[in-house]
Amino acid sequence: MDLKPGNGAPTITIPTGYNGPDGSGNGGYSAGLLAARLSTVGGPAVQVTLRTPPPLDHPLTVEDGPGSGLRLTDPALTDKGHLVAEAETVDLPEEPAVPGGPVGAAEARAAEDRYPGLVEHPFPRCYSCGPDRAEGDGLRLFAGEVRPGHGPDAVGRTVACTWTPTPSVDDGFGSAAFHEVWAALDCPGGWSSDVVGRPAVLGRFTAQVLAAPRVGRTHVVMGHLHGIEGRKVRTGTTLHDEDGTLLARAWATWITIGR
Repeated sequence: MDLKPGNGAPTITIPTGYNGPDGSGNGGYSAGLLAARLSTVGGPAVQVTLRTPPPLDHPLTVEDGPGSGLRLTDPALTDKGHLVAEAETVDLPEEPAVPGGPVGAAEARAAEDRYPGLVEHPFPRCYSCGPDRAEGDGLRLFAGEVRPGHGPDAVGRTVACTWTPTPSVDDGFGSAAFHEVWAALDCPGGWSSDVVGRPAVLGRFTAQVLAAPRVGRTHVVMGHLHGIEGRKVRTGTTLHDEDGTLLARAWATWITIGR
């Protein structure tokens, strides 16, 4: 990560290792870097809309957007800078991110063996959920089913996994950094849908971090499939500590892609 106010416009650089699909930034991580310019732990919810896959390893410019919002542009593309993302503070959606309350850490850990991405994964090097990442090199969030859905798309399916933040995500004060929490809220929501059969990328992400998860402690991340409308997949994600206290929540819209 590189945040540079500098003498001109501030910039954000997403390093190569923080990819989702190969060659572009992990959606939650990238959105979290921009959201951190508008909020912090305990602050308001931020909605980030990704307009194009976030490019890696070169500076992206942070600009003022409409109202109090922000725009992230890529000066390397087009003559005036290509729009990568937009962000604004928002009120929380009325629907719960994950209905039904959290499962315990033991149940979430058992669900990891049912993670479909262990068998087949469209983006196996994804920073958040890729099984090809080593411990400490990625978050390795392997969310498996804990509550079934209904109908042909299994709407209502809920998945869960554990997350024990490692020193690699430390904010310098013993907690996971704000943007790392956004990355943790990303993929478990997506895996509540059929990611193997219908690969998707993050389109819009609304998240709020209520309290920072502590490094070295076990947490539970849960994802829920709210609905599917054409190419759009709507999901929710929550992060709880081992006592069941809600630390963060997110709502996402994913866009399915061809394979």
